[in-house]
Amino acid sequence: MKQSRLAGMLFYVAIPFFLTSCGGGGSDQKTASDSTKADSTTVAVTPKTTTITTPQNMMVVTHKVANFAKWMPSYEAHDSMRLAGGIHSYVIGRSEKDSNIVLVAVKVDDLAKAKTFAKDPSLKQAMKKGGVVGTPSFTFVTMTFQDTAMISSNLRSRTTFTVKDWDAWQKAFQEGEKERADNGITVRAFGHDPDNDKKVTLVTAIMDTAKAYAFWKSDLLKQRRAASGVIGEPERLVYRVVKRY
Repeated sequence: MKQSRLAGMLFYVAIPFFLTSCGGGGSDQKTASDSTKADSTTVAVTPKTTTITTPQNMMVVTHKVANFAKWMPSYEAHDSMRLAGGIHSYVIGRSEKDSNIVLVAVKVDDLAKAKTFAKDPSLKQAMKKGGVVGTPSFTFVTMTFQDTAMISSNLRSRTTFTVKDWDAWQKAFQEGEKERADNGITVRAFGHDPDNDKKVTLVTAIMDTAKAYAFWKSDLLKQRRAASGVIGEPERLVYRVVKRY
């Protein structure tokens, strides 16, 4: 009788032990399986590019001012007038040779409207009121390449020139990338006149001033220009970016 009672007790003790060793109905096994699935999931990360090759129409204005500190607030006070014409402030720069020579680069939604805006008498009055001296220069360009990466230098060179053929120039220009890098020059943007792709605008960042200036005077660059079909001597403005919008 005692043996039967003891055997019964052992039987009931053995049941929970057996169930536990088998996984308790599978709940622990399910958790492990779910964990394995979660660990095996890979999230793809797309690297962010800083280059823009979608054509962007711009207007670049260069002029001299009597006093930059007084001109700047006047320029920004007329932002609503520019926005009404689909014109968006982009970059303000000051010439290295004469800090009162100002470069204003803006993005435009509609070239026709921007060209009309440039001839508007109210703009001339606003510029005169802001202290603009002499006759401003307006240039329109379709940028076909832009690099928006943040870099350490805010010194820029804007070069304009004429080429025999846009495609031939672009191919030869890209082949000179290492030469420019070795001489402290980094390309920021380039494009052409919206109505004439033989009139080119090139914007570069100057990472090493001494090397860049020496390179501009070098026979190597002259040979590169001739080979790429550049006509005549380029016009260059070296300026420092003082504000980005």
